[in-house]
Amino acid sequence: MADPRLDGTQIADSVIDLFGGTPLVRMKRTMEVEELPAVLAMKMETTNPGGSSKDRPALEMILAAERSGELQPGGTIVEPTSGNTGVGLAIVAAQRGYECVFVMTDKVAPEKISLLKAYGAEVVVCPVAVAPDDPQSYYSVAERLTQERQAFRPNQYANPNNPLSHYKTTGPEIWEQTAGRITHFVAGAGTCGSITGTAQYLKEQNPDVKIIAADPEGSVFSGGSGRPYLVEGVGEDFFPAAWQPELYDETIAISDADSFHMARKVSETEGILIGGSGGMAVAAAIQVAKRGTPDDLVVVFNPDSGRGYLSRVFDDAWMANFGFTNECEQCVGAVLEARSATLDNLLYVNPDETVRTAIERMRANGVSQLPVCKNTPPFAAAEVSGSVDELELMEVIADDSGVMDVPVEDVMGPHLPTIGVGQKLERALEMLHTAPALLVLSDGRPLSVLTRTDILSYFDARADY
Repeated sequence: MADPRLDGTQIADSVIDLFGGTPLVRMKRTMEVEELPAVLAMKMETTNPGGSSKDRPALEMILAAERSGELQPGGTIVEPTSGNTGVGLAIVAAQRGYECVFVMTDKVAPEKISLLKAYGAEVVVCPVAVAPDDPQSYYSVAERLTQERQAFRPNQYANPNNPLSHYKTTGPEIWEQTAGRITHFVAGAGTCGSITGTAQYLKEQNPDVKIIAADPEGSVFSGGSGRPYLVEGVGEDFFPAAWQPELYDETIAISDADSFHMARKVSETEGILIGGSGGMAVAAAIQVAKRGTPDDLVVVFNPDSGRGYLSRVFDDAWMANFGFTNECEQCVGAVLEARSATLDNLLYVNPDETVRTAIERMRANGVSQLPVCKNTPPFAAAEVSGSVDELELMEVIADDSGVMDVPVEDVMGPHLPTIGVGQKLERALEMLHTAPALLVLSDGRPLSVLTRTDILSYFDARADY
């Protein structure tokens, strides 16, 4: 019931009433204006109370569950999330008296976990490098917790109210804000709720509006296997219910490196702090705007703020450790370049290959350690599942010669410590005091193994005799 004391005021009755109605802002400084024939504007979902676009489906899914009776007063909500949906659900739950349990992967930034806890939610963290049907995956854990606690699971990946929320709000807002002049809509695809719901509305208004899905390299949407990649909250290793490719005119794959560097560039030049997924969407939108015309109006959907990625995308040490930035000129990469081995060929062994194969590979290439990696290069660090060491294998085989024919994953040790290709050589020397070798990363992907011998050879070649 409305409070008559608020009549005539501009005071919202609840924070829920502030969901949506986010502004559009023109982007002019990220790229020089003359380089972009088309107008490029950003839909600023950061102004939602939860700081992201996920406030919209969170409210719609809970309201629908209340109407259907799936969610009873005082009930519990369980949902797997990369963070933003959890925040939206937590806000609505706080207003309507529900408990929340959120399941996240260990890929997400730690501040996202802290944020959900700040809203009073319980958070369960699961490993990212497992298949969706693995009992440890965040999908499986969420399903188990839902059963154990007799909870309601919104299931944003399959819930039709996810795209419906954007059909009802985001699409109409963009159409009105652009006076119907929008020609292209660019958005990341994750659960596909935002891009599909918005696309449905825009296509109804004008079938000629082009819908472009921005996707991380490696995601199934752009033809990958589903992982690995480091950008959070977008891409998938399966096709969710809201995936409707018939609505999308194009899918553009963007690398982790381009996504992160664009996020930092937009934040510094436009004064708009965006995350890695926003950087990915902007990178794709710039491609679209560059080939456009002066009559084109490109709207890029920015899903959230960079404040949730301060310990990742905006942390110089994190970026350097994954090989996205250089700390110096004479760094780890200089040692690899001076080496005779070809940098493009990372030596590795698959988890299901035998110990015998690993030993033969080490002997043939004159190395003492091998990373154990799933699939084939290029992969991100999350796909490196372990390592094998010559001395450790020798000890295991001495106890049981039958080990020679068992899979490497049965005897492998932890994965090698990682260092970025652009990090200082002093850092590598420090790490090699306790580690036999280091796994060098470039743009988030394994590049090579660095040993003490490599560094000694580098110093020897530079010595002035």
